Amino acid sequence: MSRKEIGAVMVVGGGIAGMQAALDAADSGYYVYLVERSSSIGGLMPQFDKTFPTNDCAMCIVSPKLVEVGRHINIELLTLSEVQNISGDEGNFEVSLKQYPRYVDMNKCIACGLCAEKCPKKVINEYDGSLSKRKAIYVKYAQAVPLKYAIDPDNCLFLTKGKCRACEKFCPADAINFDDQPKDMTLNVGAIILSGGCKTYDPKLHDVYGYSKSSDIITSLEFERILSASGPYGGHMVRPSDKKEPKKIAWLQCIGSRDVHIGAKGYCSSVCCTYAIKEAMLAKEHSKEPLDAAIFYMDIRTHGKDFERYYNRARNEYGVRFVKSRITNIVPADSGDQLIRYLDESGNRVEEKFDIIVLSVGLEVTKTISSLANTNNIRLDAYGFVKTNSFEPVSTSRPGIFVCGSFEAPKDIPSSVIEASASAGSAGNCLTESRWTLTRQKELVKETDTRGEPPRIGVFVCCCGTNIAGVIDVPAVVEYAKNLKSVAYAEQNMFSCSQGTQDNMSIIIKEKRLNRVVVAACTPKTHEPLFQETLTNAGLNKYVFDLTNIRNQCSWVHKSTPEAATEKAKALVRMAVAKVELMEPLREAELQVNQAALVIGGGIAGITAAKTFSNQGYHTFLIEKSDRLGGQSLHIHQTWQGEDVQQNLSRMTAGIRADKNIDIFTNAEIIRTDGFVGNFKTTIRTEDKTEELIHGVTIIASGALELKPDQYLYGKDERVLTSLELDRKLIGNDPDISQKKTALFIQCVGSRIPERPYCSKVCCTHSIKNALELKKLNPDMDVYILYRDMRSYGLREDLYREAREKGIIFIRYHADQGIDVSLDEQDLKVRFTDTVIRRKMEINPDLLVLATAITPPAKNPLAQQYKATLNNDGFFMEAHIKLRPVDCATDGVFICGLAHAPKPIDESIAQAVAAATRAITLLARKTIYTSGTIAEVIPAACSSCGVCVSICPYSAPSFIEETARFFPGKANINPALCKGCGLCVASCRSGAIRLKGFDNDQIFAQIYAL
Repeated sequence: MSRKEIGAVMVVGGGIAGMQAALDAADSGYYVYLVERSSSIGGLMPQFDKTFPTNDCAMCIVSPKLVEVGRHINIELLTLSEVQNISGDEGNFEVSLKQYPRYVDMNKCIACGLCAEKCPKKVINEYDGSLSKRKAIYVKYAQAVPLKYAIDPDNCLFLTKGKCRACEKFCPADAINFDDQPKDMTLNVGAIILSGGCKTYDPKLHDVYGYSKSSDIITSLEFERILSASGPYGGHMVRPSDKKEPKKIAWLQCIGSRDVHIGAKGYCSSVCCTYAIKEAMLAKEHSKEPLDAAIFYMDIRTHGKDFERYYNRARNEYGVRFVKSRITNIVPADSGDQLIRYLDESGNRVEEKFDIIVLSVGLEVTKTISSLANTNNIRLDAYGFVKTNSFEPVSTSRPGIFVCGSFEAPKDIPSSVIEASASAGSAGNCLTESRWTLTRQKELVKETDTRGEPPRIGVFVCCCGTNIAGVIDVPAVVEYAKNLKSVAYAEQNMFSCSQGTQDNMSIIIKEKRLNRVVVAACTPKTHEPLFQETLTNAGLNKYVFDLTNIRNQCSWVHKSTPEAATEKAKALVRMAVAKVELMEPLREAELQVNQAALVIGGGIAGITAAKTFSNQGYHTFLIEKSDRLGGQSLHIHQTWQGEDVQQNLSRMTAGIRADKNIDIFTNAEIIRTDGFVGNFKTTIRTEDKTEELIHGVTIIASGALELKPDQYLYGKDERVLTSLELDRKLIGNDPDISQKKTALFIQCVGSRIPERPYCSKVCCTHSIKNALELKKLNPDMDVYILYRDMRSYGLREDLYREAREKGIIFIRYHADQGIDVSLDEQDLKVRFTDTVIRRKMEINPDLLVLATAITPPAKNPLAQQYKATLNNDGFFMEAHIKLRPVDCATDGVFICGLAHAPKPIDESIAQAVAAATRAITLLARKTIYTSGTIAEVIPAACSSCGVCVSICPYSAPSFIEETARFFPGKANINPALCKGCGLCVASCRSGAIRLKGFDNDQIFAQIYAL
């Protein structure tokens, strides 16, 4: 191979970002080594109970990823492994690894758990914090991948003292190997992705709140384990000291974050405010008695998509108290409670008792991954995060090595997943020539022909830890299922979605000759594809399967009535068995994928997406409705890191204009769209002609707008500007700006109000940056910023601190009492109420800057044209906020930039690369398969009324004269467009449409069974 042709990628770190990067790289045509220091992959996410803002079960979200990575033929897991050195260059790296001994033979271990049961040594379980213990031989958690035990060498009695060996004696598989030794290995890869993740701040290092002195002062991660059904208390919310249910819980924010004192970090950890809100809401749901939940904070930073709605819901619906305050100290009270002494927002001294105090700890880089970067010439910032720039947000200082997730900066799960896809795409940019050169092809198991066989149904009932089993009598449901007609086998599983259970399920299907399967577990939304693949691996058609949701529909909603929940679970299983008994194998149509891409929107996100496609060899159409490229970035002066936006934009624009693989259309309007994933047809009209573009995938990067307000004298006085108008003056070096004596910024103009209940994310940082620029132009200028919550999230906190140090004055105004802007003769007069001194104040600026909202278009025809969903605020909606944050529900359509949600330039660029990467995983396949669960017309019964055509949201039905030789003019369903929603079936007056997998006889069988 030449120097640029090693078609392998190494991903260092197996958290949610590392797993997504590995999957996207593998699906794009590269062999992947996934290197993880611990005994299993997953990172921090399996330790959480639920995720915000949807309150989905965290384990249920991550487990399909775990299994997908674990069973992927082109991903090689290297657990208990550590990178020692990286040599070579982009396209041809030589990586030295050390793999530490597991002392358990992975080929022999059957994960029966007998070794741990017999092990006499108990140690603190770091997975549960300090709340439980594990054995010296262990798996990190029940759904771990790989599901193989490992011996802790620091605590094993034999390895430390030369005695015991109980695990070896009782292991039925002879899997214990005490002679296991460290192994050194060298691998050649073309690109490297660092996703080393983070750890939570340890409050014992600078114990100002008494964390080490009381078991009732806990970290937020420990509270997650208390709430978790798989945690030490089985999901029962109790006080650690006496196991009683708490009546009052306090959350203390910014523990280890936003602080320059010993042991703390100066940055904002980004996620703490929102996870504290989530925990408070969940605590209230867990509590039998009304719970007083209070969050003590400096600023509430709910800056992500739909996060502000989540915050409002906590305050208004759940009654969570938010106390802006400064904690002075915490002392034990006589009652066993903890007494918090604090100063409220007005400076009053207050004392309040709580049963539990939760420290919302921040995130920080691990020493291991930071040391690896340091020794391999990768530039880090002062906090140990990888230093990147806004225009290459996942590129490190060393070409060919990329970064994603919280090793780049503290961030939430969607941002980590987006960056993971972006890093995989960036790796692909430098390895295009070697795509598919090292990958292996999965050998498909020949499908067993079960037609004509009597049904033999297997029923698998999941405990989901105690998520289900804590309410439902799972053994009773299993015994009930065994007696149902056509059920040949039934069993219960602790976690049906774990890799071990999936493998065992395949074996049972073969051994018991099962030809239908029912799984009673959680939601099909996240888990159905996982179980369908298991059926395929066992040689069954994946559509002779039904997943009945006894978690969401039983244990969660009927937790206070376990007997009724159990009876309902039995009924749901009975209905599923009745339905699956009538199921037949379905077939999927194969489609060719057109090897071109369409990018809608010529802003900075669209330009980036188009360039990513081109770099990987795909022809791209870029359409822009205005007469020039650049979008909103044309009006921005600098990024938050100080990069010149116009200079970089000019470079990017020149690059795509010179790219022969990109066709650019300006002044273009989309007038018609047809087709489906792999075969889209988009008709556009430019100034001089109409043209049809044929493409396999679509990226929507259509942007958003700056709100033009109708308040604060905007448009009536030239001294009142929006933020972008000030930027344009700074870009043009307007000499008038530096002559101003007093400048005032007003935040949240048009954001965080009933009409737009979302945070526009960029405004706080943008105002701080521009305020510093004004101070730079005129150090004597008085600069004020009126704010509600200062949301300089992540590493942007340093910018906020710099602004305060340079004399910029921040004043928190009373939002409910509003701001009044008027003219006093020729002077601007701004009146507001200060929340600290609770008095009316007045400032007379000669420059008033309004930080206005980012707003989507009032009417967005793209949503209808590409069957993409808009959220309540008018932004495009992702398929799943955590797992598929750039995919639309419509296959082959992806979103990025401001079309998705308000975000800064670096995040827009990362999301653009991510969207293109996700699209490339489709283009790289060249062929794809439709779903088998689609509608089908019976032509003889069709009356050609057209109701199905008018009602279908996906434009799947149509009238084609050549539908059939004997039935011209009848409706026809395009299988590639049909999503199986059933609207056409329910609306057909003639009963001429059937939905495969949900036929009338199957639905009636469920009804009769009920």
